[in-house]
Amino acid sequence: MSSTSTASVGTKPGTWALPFAVTLVAMFALQLSNLGFSPLLPSIQQEFGMNYTQLGLFTGLYGLLALALSVPAGVTAKRFGEKWVLGAGLLGVAIGSVLLGEAWSFQSALVFRGLTIFGYRFAFVSVLIAIALTAPPSLRGRTMGVLGATSAMASVVGAPLGGALVGEFGWRFAILGYAAMSVFGVAVFWLFYRPAANADSRDAGLHAGDAASRRSAFFSPVIWMLALIVGMGGFGQFTVTYFVPSVAKALYGLDARAAGVIISTGYMTAIIVNLLVGLLTDRFNKLLVLGGIFVLLAMASASMTIEHQTVFRIATAAVIGFGFTAANQLYGLAGSVMPRREAANAMGVVSLGAGLFGYFGPQMLGILRDWTGSFAAGFYMVAVADVLTLGLIVLLYRMTGGRRTAEGAT
Repeated sequence: MSSTSTASVGTKPGTWALPFAVTLVAMFALQLSNLGFSPLLPSIQQEFGMNYTQLGLFTGLYGLLALALSVPAGVTAKRFGEKWVLGAGLLGVAIGSVLLGEAWSFQSALVFRGLTIFGYRFAFVSVLIAIALTAPPSLRGRTMGVLGATSAMASVVGAPLGGALVGEFGWRFAILGYAAMSVFGVAVFWLFYRPAANADSRDAGLHAGDAASRRSAFFSPVIWMLALIVGMGGFGQFTVTYFVPSVAKALYGLDARAAGVIISTGYMTAIIVNLLVGLLTDRFNKLLVLGGIFVLLAMASASMTIEHQTVFRIATAAVIGFGFTAANQLYGLAGSVMPRREAANAMGVVSLGAGLFGYFGPQMLGILRDWTGSFAAGFYMVAVADVLTLGLIVLLYRMTGGRRTAEGAT
C-alpha cells in the first residue's frame, strides 16, 4: 500500500519535524556517495585507462539510468511507499559501491557504477516524495532550501574526505566509506520515518487553467515543462561537479585533495544560497527568483572558460552553488503543483529531465574535450544551457499568467 494512503501523523511542527529530519539524514547519506564521489574519478580514470569520452560515459551513465528509472521509481514509491523504496535504494547504493571497489576493468566498473546509480535513483526520487509529503506547503521553499543545504553539506564533507582518503589509501578504500554511510542512512530512516499528513493543497497560479492536468501528473503540461527546466537547469552543476577534478589536474596540476577542496567550496556556497533562496521563494514569485539565479549562472559558466586558477575556483563555486539551489527549488515546485496523491508521479516525471541532461552533459563535455583538446567548448555549452533555461522559465511564467507561486505570500 502506498504511504500516501496510510494513516499518518499531523502537520504540527512536533509531528512533521521528526520525519523531515530523518529524511534529511537519508539525503545526506545518499548524496555523500553521489556528490562526494567525484574526487575519486581521476584515479579511476587512470587505473582503467579511460579517455575523456569514456570518462564522460562513466559519469553520464547516471543520466541514462535516471532517464530510464525516474518514472518507475515514482510509480514504485506510490505503490509500495516511499519509506521502503528509499531504504532499498540506499542499500543498493551500498552494495554497488562495494562492488565498484572490486572492479577489475572499465567494463566491470561501468556495470557496478550502474548498480550504484540504480539504487541511487530510486532513493533520490523517494527522498523528494518524502519531503513533499511531510513539509507544510506554506514552508515549501524553506524546506527545499534546507534539503538542498543538507545535500550540499554532504559534498562539503564527502569531497575533501574522499580526496584525502584517495591520497592516503587509494580510491578502492575510499569508496567503502561511502557504502558504510549509506547503510547508516537506511537504519536511521527505517527506524524513525513516518509520513505526515498535509492538506491536499497546491501553490496557486501554476495550473494555467488546465483542469485535466490536476488529475494526473502524466498529463500536466506544467509538470513536463518543469521536467525540461530541471534537466537544463541542473545540466551545468552536474557536469561541472564531475569534471572539476579532471580540469583541475589537466590545467592547474592539482591533485584529488585540492580538487575536493574546490568542489567543497562550491557546495559550501550552495548551503548559504539554498537557505537564502528558500526564504525568497516562500515570500516572492518563485519563477522570478529562479530567473535571476539563471542570469547569474550563465555569467559564471562562461567565466569558467578563462584559464586562471582564481577565476576557475570562483566560477566553479558559483556554478555549483546556484545550479544546485535552482534544481532543488524546481523539484519543490513539482511537489506543489499536484495533489498529494500525485506527488510520487510528479517527482518521477520531473526527474526525467535530470536524467536526460545528466547523461548528455558529461558525455558531450568529454567528447568536446577529446575533439578540441580544450575544456572551453564544454563550458560554453553549459553557459548556453543556462540561457536556454532562462528562456524556458520565462515561458513557464507566461503559461501561468505571471501569478504568484508562493502559497500564502502576502
